[in-house]
Amino acid sequence: MPTSRAAVILAAGQGTRMKSATPKVLHKVGGKAMVDWAIDLAGALDCQRTVVVVGAHSPVVGQHVAARLGASAVAVQDPPQGTAHAVRAAEDALAGFAGDVVILYGDTPLTRPESVSSLFQARAKGANLVVLGFEAEDPFGYGRLILDDTGALARIVEEKDASEDERLVTLCNSGVLVCDAAVLFSLLSMVKNENAKGEYYLTDIVGLARSSGFRTEVVVADEEEMMGVNSRVELAEAEHEFQARRRHHFMTQGVTMIDPWSVYFSHDTVIGSDVTIEPGVFFGPGVTVESGATVKAWSHLEGAHVGSDASIGPFVRLRPGAKLSAKVKIGNFVEVKNATFGEAAQASHLTYVGDAEVGARANLGCGTITCNYDGFDKYKTIIGEDAFIGSDTALVAPVRIGARAFTGSGSVITKDVPDDALAVARGRQKDIPGWAKAFREKKLAERAARGGKRKEAE
Repeated sequence: MPTSRAAVILAAGQGTRMKSATPKVLHKVGGKAMVDWAIDLAGALDCQRTVVVVGAHSPVVGQHVAARLGASAVAVQDPPQGTAHAVRAAEDALAGFAGDVVILYGDTPLTRPESVSSLFQARAKGANLVVLGFEAEDPFGYGRLILDDTGALARIVEEKDASEDERLVTLCNSGVLVCDAAVLFSLLSMVKNENAKGEYYLTDIVGLARSSGFRTEVVVADEEEMMGVNSRVELAEAEHEFQARRRHHFMTQGVTMIDPWSVYFSHDTVIGSDVTIEPGVFFGPGVTVESGATVKAWSHLEGAHVGSDASIGPFVRLRPGAKLSAKVKIGNFVEVKNATFGEAAQASHLTYVGDAEVGARANLGCGTITCNYDGFDKYKTIIGEDAFIGSDTALVAPVRIGARAFTGSGSVITKDVPDDALAVARGRQKDIPGWAKAFREKKLAERAARGGKRKEAE
C-alpha cells in the first residue's frame, strides 16, 4: 500500500526586498500567486494533507490559503525563529498523520512535480531523509551539500561556515526534502539555535539524522527549478523562465509562433494544435484557443474561449466571458466582453460587444456598439442568426435583433427588430441647395476684409 503524503509549505518570510505592500508569496508568476504554485505542486504530488506556514505579520497570506484549503491548512509561525522552527509550527496541524512529509517553499514557483517525486521514490527504496539538490553555475550564497565516500549526504554547510574546499563544491541545497513525519519532527525537536542568529536551522537535521543512524541521500534537479524569488528582479527572472517553458511546450505540441519571445502565457492557458499566434499576443488567465485558430498580432485575451478555425485580431481585446464558436472572425480594434458568438459570426473592425449573444453568421458592421450599461445595471443584446448590423449602429440594451434582420447604418436601435425586417432609426436627411457655396463665399469675404489668411486645417 502506498505511503501517505503530506506537504509543509514555508511561506512566512517577510519579503522585505520586494519593497511591496503585497506579501512576497502573493506576487504572481504566470498569473498565479507563488504560494499557489506550491499548493498546486503538493496536489500534483498526491499529498493528502497540506499545511502552509505563514507569518503573523501577513494575515492576508493566511486568508488566501484558508480560502483555498480551509483554515486547518494554515499554521502561524510567531515569532519567526528560523526554518526548523517554521516546520515545527506545522506539527499540530499534522497531528495524527503517519507517512512522508515534503517540505516546499512559497517563493519557488518553478519546481517541477517530477523532480520532487524522485525524492519520494528514494524514500520508498529505503532512504530515511532525502534532500533535493542542484548543481549551481555560481554556488555563492547557497548551502553546500557535502557527500561522504559512498555518495550519501553527510551534511549541509552554509556559505558563511564553509571552508575554502567546501566553497568549491557546486552541489547546493534547494531546501526541499522528504522525510517520514515521525522521524522529521523527532529530529526537529533536537535542533538547537546555538548560532550567530539564534535561529533554528532546518539544515541541521541532516547531521542529526546521520548521528541517529539514518540513511540520508541527495537527488539532483536542474538549477532553474530551484529559483527562489526575493526581489522584483528575481520575480521577473522567474517569469522569464516560466514563459520560456510555456512557449517551448506549446511549440512542441504543434502551435506556430512567429516570434515566440513576444508572446506571453498564463499558467492555465490552453492552446490546441495548428493554432498560429502572431507577435505581441498576451494571454491572461482563463483562455482556451481551439485547434486551427489564428490569433493575430498585439491582441489581449483574458477569460475567453476561442473556437476552432477562428480568426482573432490584430489589436483585439477579448475580456472575461467572451465565447467564440468555430470560424468566428473578430477583427482589428474590436472588444468583446461576456458575449457569445455563434459559428462564422463576425465583427471585423472598430466594434464593442458586451453582454450579448450573436447568432451564427451574423455580421456586425464597423462601429457597432452594444450599449449595455445605464450607469447602474447591465443589460443584454441578442442578435439573431444571419442578421446584418449596419455600420455605426448603437444597440441600446435590452434589445433583440431578429434572425436575418438588417439595421441601417448610423441607427440607434432601442426596440426589438422582427425577423427579416429592416430597422432604420436616424434623423431624416435634409439637403439645402447652395448653402455650402454661400457659406464659403461669406467666410472668404470676411477674411479678405480683415486682410487675413485662411487658417490651415490642423
